[in-house]
Amino acid sequence: MPGLPPVDEMQDEVLLAEVQDAYGLIRVVEIGAYRFLEFGEAIEQSCVFTADPSWLEYDYTRAMLLGALCHAAPESALFLGLGAGNLTQACLRFLPLDDVETIELRPDVPRLAMEFLGLDDDPRLTIRIGDALELLPSAESADLLFVDLYTDHGPGVGHLAWRFLEDCQKRLNPDGWLIINQWAGDDGKPLGAALLRGLFHRHYWECPVKEGNVILLVPADLEQHLDLEGLRARAEALAPRLGYSLQPLIEVLRPAS
Repeated sequence: MPGLPPVDEMQDEVLLAEVQDAYGLIRVVEIGAYRFLEFGEAIEQSCVFTADPSWLEYDYTRAMLLGALCHAAPESALFLGLGAGNLTQACLRFLPLDDVETIELRPDVPRLAMEFLGLDDDPRLTIRIGDALELLPSAESADLLFVDLYTDHGPGVGHLAWRFLEDCQKRLNPDGWLIINQWAGDDGKPLGAALLRGLFHRHYWECPVKEGNVILLVPADLEQHLDLEGLRARAEALAPRLGYSLQPLIEVLRPAS
């Protein structure tokens, strides 16, 4: 089972691609069995296990996949922010999805993901280029909606934009789930906790992860609740195919903080 080796055992970094666009620098580097997408001065955005691009190395991506399992049988997903595409790959591989739409700000990101990071040109996948805040109204409604809008300076403005996050929730189908990769403050609460509590009426769940993020699991409406037993069962059934267990992340789920 893969796992990043200790830093002192890491092999030399090999630069595979470097692109300068309107937003700054994008790099793809290889270190041993892993490839990394970086923005700016070595700000890591994504980590891909080259032998299996659907492998999720980090807990925050595993927690986002766990969020997807809150839905018993999702058919559609919308990703705001692509990165290397390994979470998208994992969802396409392990969930019963028929239709996946991704909105990515930077045109070189999907190109690099396909050329160097193992992103498949799956017929179920549509990638649109542009600002998620502007393109969201034209996106199809979805059973799952993932918000992961990071730059080399941290989370994009959408992560703290009331109207945008509200519109994300409204884009969900009945029984849908909004899954947000949010930064955590020094207190362990998600960035903008007060705003989030007010916007979503404290009706969501949090999964803190060791990378220092908190993944938010937000249902489509106030009548919808987290089926913890169903979530456990789906995670347990999927574990042999994943090659890792999501149970440790289920154990740390908590109500809105």
